[in-house]
Amino acid sequence: MESTDDDTNTFACLILSANAFSVSDGSVLLAITIVLLALSAVIAGAETAFFSLTPRDVNFLKTKNTLAARQVVSLLDQPKILLATMLVANNFINIAIIISTNIFVNRLFPDIGGYFAFLINVVCVTFFLVLFGEVLPKVYATQNNLRLAIFSAPYIKLLYTTFLPVSKVLVNTAGFVEKRVGKSDPTSVSNADFETAIELTVGHSATKEEVNIFKGIIKFGKITARQIMRTRLDVSCVDWEWEFAKVKSYCLEAGYSRLPVYNDDLDHVSGVIHTKDFLPHLNDPAFDWHQLVRQAYFVHESKMVEDLLKEFQQKRIHLAVVVDEFGGTSGIITLEDIMEEIIGDIRDEFDEEDLNYKKLDDKNYQFEGKTPINDFCKIIGVPPSRFDKARGESDSLAGLVLEIYGKFPGVNDKIRFENFDFTVLALDKMRIQRVKVTINSLPTLKER
Repeated sequence: MESTDDDTNTFACLILSANAFSVSDGSVLLAITIVLLALSAVIAGAETAFFSLTPRDVNFLKTKNTLAARQVVSLLDQPKILLATMLVANNFINIAIIISTNIFVNRLFPDIGGYFAFLINVVCVTFFLVLFGEVLPKVYATQNNLRLAIFSAPYIKLLYTTFLPVSKVLVNTAGFVEKRVGKSDPTSVSNADFETAIELTVGHSATKEEVNIFKGIIKFGKITARQIMRTRLDVSCVDWEWEFAKVKSYCLEAGYSRLPVYNDDLDHVSGVIHTKDFLPHLNDPAFDWHQLVRQAYFVHESKMVEDLLKEFQQKRIHLAVVVDEFGGTSGIITLEDIMEEIIGDIRDEFDEEDLNYKKLDDKNYQFEGKTPINDFCKIIGVPPSRFDKARGESDSLAGLVLEIYGKFPGVNDKIRFENFDFTVLALDKMRIQRVKVTINSLPTLKER
């Protein structure tokens, strides 16, 4: 009888120990699942945050001397590998979440089966994974991309280092497949071939200007508003709060026939003023000029100028305000800007002769930092594609220098790219004003 009681007590102790182990094990699995879900949310949000950063945001990060800011800029230098790292890491984490929740449910409810087990292990887990691991983080990232990119940079950098071998294999494989599957048609003709054909066929009978017009027509269909717009730093605009006398004086000094009118700042454009509308009211100093403000026309910076030209013709307008994906003003574009891409510079008696650059000798030039990259390439005689790998999202010479250097330079800093030397001559706060460009001789075969 005593032996039976001892056996019963021992069996009860074993049951209690098993239950305690099961509860403890379940708590660990639950904690692991929550941590994995949080990590999945960070990666999903970081994916949206990193790839929604504007060039302005990247330039801002380059001026910050913090580890996280430098990590963001460094990661964006290899966007394909960065994206592959995030996708691989997120897939591994999602698989781990599914496995851990499945084990947790089986430990917690060992006797369930059928549809109930399917609902818990698949439907419920998928719902929480999509909601908390994908949707909510990406919604937050679209509103706080810069903040989330800086916050997640250390974690993404760790994953980047961990999964780098796998990511490189995936990117290289994708590149190989793309080259094989997406091989261009041998019968197709590139823009370079067209330009060569133009030189050979009409180059001997047409002037240089006429040949350039032909080339401009070829390139016209691939130009966006952002490439030829006047950036917001160079836009002459009128404050809504100004008096009529100040508006007249400013318009006369600016020398433009149309100017944007803003409220508070240039991100809040109220309309466009035409200076010709002032003529009947020049002698009325108390005139309320606000009634002359016309509705502004807004276009996205990725708008193709070929389509924009048609809209200008249909709507009979000559100026549009260019905005980014967040609705902020990037600059303005005019009908003259579009036409100059085809026929070259249009200069009238009011234009200054200063072309924003000075040729020092055959190998040295001075440019203003705001000079568009396309104009810079035309002046020094190289194709714009020469800087495609280095320019990133920048459109001006100053932006190109920032992309190459990787941080904000100081005066007299020299930045080397291939056979070009860029020397910063003048700065204005956080803006590169003037740059000296030196074109070095290409290295000979022995030097290479």
